[in-house]
Amino acid sequence: MTTKEYETYYVPAQSHWPIVGAVALFLIAYGSGNYVSDHFGNNPTDDGYGGFLLIAGLGLIIYMLFGWFSNVINESMSGKYSHQLDNSFRQGMSWFIFSEVMFFAAFFGALFYVRVFAVPWLDGAGNNVMTGEVLWPDFTAAWPLLTTPDGTETTAMGWFGLPLLNTILLLTSSVTAHFAHVALEQNKRLQLKVWLGLTILLGSAFLGFQVLEYAHGYSEEMQLYLTSGVYGNTFYLLTGFHGMHVTLGTVMLIVMFFRIWKGHFTPENHFAFQAASWYWHFVDVVWVMLFVFVYIL
Repeated sequence: MTTKEYETYYVPAQSHWPIVGAVALFLIAYGSGNYVSDHFGNNPTDDGYGGFLLIAGLGLIIYMLFGWFSNVINESMSGKYSHQLDNSFRQGMSWFIFSEVMFFAAFFGALFYVRVFAVPWLDGAGNNVMTGEVLWPDFTAAWPLLTTPDGTETTAMGWFGLPLLNTILLLTSSVTAHFAHVALEQNKRLQLKVWLGLTILLGSAFLGFQVLEYAHGYSEEMQLYLTSGVYGNTFYLLTGFHGMHVTLGTVMLIVMFFRIWKGHFTPENHFAFQAASWYWHFVDVVWVMLFVFVYIL
C-alpha cells in the first residue's frame, strides 16, 4: 500500500484587516455620496462634510492595503504557501474580476436602456405618444442627448484627440504588460523591469490625459458637466469609474515593480504579478468597449 502525501494548507491567524477595510469602504461610499450631493446637487454648498469622510476613507483603505498585503507578502516569501493555497488565490482573483465585469455590465446596461428605451419614450416612441405631446412637445430624441427636455444644453465629447490617444496608450500598455510577463517566465529580470516600467508610464499617461479631458469637458467651451442631463451622467460615471480602476491597476503594477526590484518572484512562483496582469488586461478591454459605445456610437 502506498501512502498518499498531502500538502499542508496554511491558515493565517485572525486578522483585523477585513473590518478595517469594511469601515474604509463605508466612509468612501458615504463620503462620496455626500460630496456629490453637496457640490453637484440642486443647492451646491461647501459646508458639507462628505469630502472629509471621503479623504478619511481613502486614507484608511490605503493603510489597510499596505498592512494586509505586507502580511500576505511576508507569508509568501517565508514559504508558508502551498499549491493548494495558490489555487485559492487564483479562484479569488477570478471571482474578483468577474464581480468587476458585472459592475461595468450594470453601467453599460443603463447606457443601453437610456439610449434604446428611455430617451425615445420621452419623444413619444412606442405606446408613449402622449408623453411627448403633453410633457415636452418640442423634445426630439437623439443620442448624444445634447438638449434635455428641460432645455439644458451641452456638447458631446468626440472620439478623436485625447480619447483616441488614450486608447492607443492603453492598448500599447497591454502589449508591454504581456512582454513583461513573458520576460518573468523566462527569468529575464532586466527586460522584465523595462517592460513593466513602460506599462506603468503608459498607465500614468492615460490618467494624466483623462484629467485633461475632464478639464476640457468642464470648460466654458464644452459645458459637459455631470449635471448635463443623462448624457453627462453616463459619460462621467462610465469613464470616471474606469479611471478609478486604471488608478488601482497602476498602483498594483507599481507594487509589483518594487517587489521585482527587491528580488521577489520566480518563473515558477509569481501569481501576484500574474493577478496584476490579469487585472490590467481587464481594464484595457473595458476601455475598448467604452471607446466604442460611449465615444463613437
